[in-house]
Amino acid sequence: MLQIAPALVLLAVVLAAGSTPAQDARLAEAQREGRVVWHTALALDSAQRVATRFEQTYPGLRVEVHRSGSERILQRVMQELAAGIKNADVINTSDTGHYVFLKRKGLLARYAPAGSQRFPPGFRDPEEMAWGWRAFPLVIPYNTKLVPAPDAPKVWKDLLDPKWKDRLVIAHPGYAGSVVTHILALVNLYGWDYWAQLARNRPMLVQSIHDPGRTVVSGERAAGANAADYGFLYTERRKGSPVAAVYPRDGVPLIFSPTAITSFAPHPHAARLFTDFIFTREIQQFLADSEGLYVAHPEVTYPTDRPKLADLKVLVVDPEEIERRTDEVKKRFVELFGA
Repeated sequence: MLQIAPALVLLAVVLAAGSTPAQDARLAEAQREGRVVWHTALALDSAQRVATRFEQTYPGLRVEVHRSGSERILQRVMQELAAGIKNADVINTSDTGHYVFLKRKGLLARYAPAGSQRFPPGFRDPEEMAWGWRAFPLVIPYNTKLVPAPDAPKVWKDLLDPKWKDRLVIAHPGYAGSVVTHILALVNLYGWDYWAQLARNRPMLVQSIHDPGRTVVSGERAAGANAADYGFLYTERRKGSPVAAVYPRDGVPLIFSPTAITSFAPHPHAARLFTDFIFTREIQQFLADSEGLYVAHPEVTYPTDRPKLADLKVLVVDPEEIERRTDEVKKRFVELFGA
């Protein structure tokens, strides 16, 4: 049997003690609905821990977790809708362009989670539909047994050196939405020629943005041309695995991962309750402490091993540009990398 963490017991007590008749009615409605269907690009282990904490806090409510890459999430939701299936309640992907598209299609509901007026600008949505739930940097991982620190890449262009031929791994934009942002960030910095030159080094292609970290840790490849520095890569470094992460001096793509309730949610009360829950300080602090994520809640403190965003040269791509150029990115990637 799962044990409820003391912080969650306290959270449940506080929520119960401070509830109003309206909140009680919403909880009752959510419990009648019985579940929330959550499509998320958060790493599976992390998503399951969040779901378990929600279920422990609200007995009788179940979270149905569907974890996949961002591009596959949008594809699935749109395919279901085309077939007349309205199943998704809450969507969380790491492609901000998705939310531009979903808004335009009228597929997102307006909802402001509790405390959202205090979120930093990058996490807020003036239209009150898609709120930044988490953010993470994309870095260059390398295996410390295979690459001495002085020889490790310092900037993205270092990966173009022929010495990295057949030694790199890269995640695919057809699966991982964050890779679309990464590609555009460097296209805006160096043009498509950067990616054409990188392709000549024949990097191994993988799906998830977490897969390069796994491939590097295993020693199958010496370094990654991209990787999410949260979840697997972050926790492996903490455990002392032979992997390091380079924050390139020429710019670190910062990936915002919004969350939104669908306008067709079959469990709307449970969806709103779940959305409020994942923005509580307790859950946001959990994401920062255990996953190394940057989050919206202003009272969250970060582990000392996490760099301050203000100290980095952060690269951010406008969501409108991401939505407009996603197909171009996927097409050019296949042309350059062959798959």
